[in-house]
Amino acid sequence: MQYNFDEVIKRDGTNSLKYDGKDRYFGTQDVLPLWVADMDFRTPDFIMKAIRKRAEHEILGYSIKPQSIFDSVINWMQRRHQWNIKQEWIGFTPGVVAALNIGVLAFTNPGDKVIIQTPVYFPFFTVIKDHNREIAVNELKWENDEYTMDMKHLESIIDSKTKVFILCNPHNPVGRVWRREELLALGNLCVKNKIIIIADEIHSDLIMPGNTHIPMASLSDEIAAITITTMAPSKTFNVAGLASSVSIISNPQLKQKFEKLPNSFHIGSGNIFGTIAMEAAYTHGDEWLSQMITYLNDNINFVEKYSTENFKDIKVIRPEGTYMIWLDCKKLGEKVGDLKSFFINKAKVGFNYGADFGLGGNGYMRINVGCSREIIKAALFSIKDAINTL
Repeated sequence: MQYNFDEVIKRDGTNSLKYDGKDRYFGTQDVLPLWVADMDFRTPDFIMKAIRKRAEHEILGYSIKPQSIFDSVINWMQRRHQWNIKQEWIGFTPGVVAALNIGVLAFTNPGDKVIIQTPVYFPFFTVIKDHNREIAVNELKWENDEYTMDMKHLESIIDSKTKVFILCNPHNPVGRVWRREELLALGNLCVKNKIIIIADEIHSDLIMPGNTHIPMASLSDEIAAITITTMAPSKTFNVAGLASSVSIISNPQLKQKFEKLPNSFHIGSGNIFGTIAMEAAYTHGDEWLSQMITYLNDNINFVEKYSTENFKDIKVIRPEGTYMIWLDCKKLGEKVGDLKSFFINKAKVGFNYGADFGLGGNGYMRINVGCSREIIKAALFSIKDAINTL
């Protein structure tokens, strides 16, 4: 089947955060939204078909996880990431951010340090601060035209209070897909210092051609023993509203401690349609995903080419993974003064403001290209018109 990613679907009036929540983030509804990591593509037919079939049985009572959901997760990890996992390693949470909160609460105490690498997805800050833990920042380095981990600085900030490292792989917002040697260096350092790794791998299926996602826990038994991996079909198949994610933990003691919280709050069972969607996605999603990645890569190519030809003061940081593009707008910022105001009020486009991603984010913007080419063109044309008025 050939899928149509050029289709433009009206989302206003559906309680969409991306569209109906624009005024909350931008202070106006008068922007073209390319911000929150939520795609404008139609949720795949095989997922909707499975949901509709289950909805025909008009009793939505308490449910259990069938064997088929475990099989779908196991097979997906093997097919997509060459990672052989076991059923007893698998658990479920109502989202990846929920899993990050659970991990911080399970493996740290108030006052303990949790390391993050900025600029990074902004909930990483709140899952630490909201529980009275201390944020330790290892800012990514920009060298040789790419972002890298600053291993020397990372070692210098580790002390006896350091209990957890939250890894973003692929990294949001800079789009790095970490290579094996980078992950091994990080993993072995955490093993040496007895630091638990919580690996946010929610974008792991969204890998651009020429790159390979490597699950942190697949590197060695020693690294797996200290790693909680959290993934979800939400970004990949545009089902974030179903609030269902999977955790993979091979160490039984670690798994028991992690699952104590969701079990005590009775939030580990998920919801009927989240389970249905996850199973359908991981069972039937290969071809749709292959076509979608091709389309995303073409979107990235278009943004890169158009920006190079038209925006001398904006540099595109080409993503190796995710459907987000990190834009270096520092030179433009020197001209317009307030970047956020320029994009909202002059260009009439809604991007994520780089400063929201922490240290290293000032002067950058994040753009979501998980949408039709028509929408991307409209946004870029509007930016060009606004720049021409300077």
